[in-house]
Amino acid sequence: MRYIGPVCKLCRREGMKLFLKGEKCFNHCILEKRKEIPGQHGKGFRMKKISEYNKRLREKQKLKRLLNVGERPFRRYFAWASKKKGLTGTNLLVLLETRLDNVVHRAGFSPSRVAARQMVLHGHILVNSKEVNIPSYALKPGDVVSLKEAFRSNVFFKKWWEQAKASALIPSWLESNFDQWSVKVLSWPAREEISFPVNDQLIVELYSK
Repeated sequence: MRYIGPVCKLCRREGMKLFLKGEKCFNHCILEKRKEIPGQHGKGFRMKKISEYNKRLREKQKLKRLLNVGERPFRRYFAWASKKKGLTGTNLLVLLETRLDNVVHRAGFSPSRVAARQMVLHGHILVNSKEVNIPSYALKPGDVVSLKEAFRSNVFFKKWWEQAKASALIPSWLESNFDQWSVKVLSWPAREEISFPVNDQLIVELYSK
């Protein structure tokens, strides 16, 4: 079941910024004031020795929360990754990195993955000139993602797109066409360009037992 509670609690639980609230995460992050985990005994829990299982669990939870993915679909992703050639952990991250909502965020159409998910669900995004409203849609090299022309005059979308153009932080596996409000997937992302700050080996160890 998808989490719909206060997202700042998730950042506190994982002890790091998950950037779930867009610009607020840069300007008014709660972690600057409250670093302990949520709950009455949060501070005490921090003092306890963390088990190996807990370390692996936290990495998995962190990755799930970064993308707002439930346990059941996450297990499916892991099953697909384990059947592919190569390292299971890297395969898993590539599958998640090339989800439509994540690419919309990385391309600069939105300030957060949460906003990107909403844009996709509300039918603002085209894939190869066809509307796709499934956030988990799997992109592949050659696919072109663009914003519908009817929404390009939106003040917020224009602001975010201009910020993306000015930042020049688009990864090399994506090619932006700022005039056409589009981005093309050139290749599968390399491990060092994947945007999730997690130790994938710990996740593999968790599910391999």
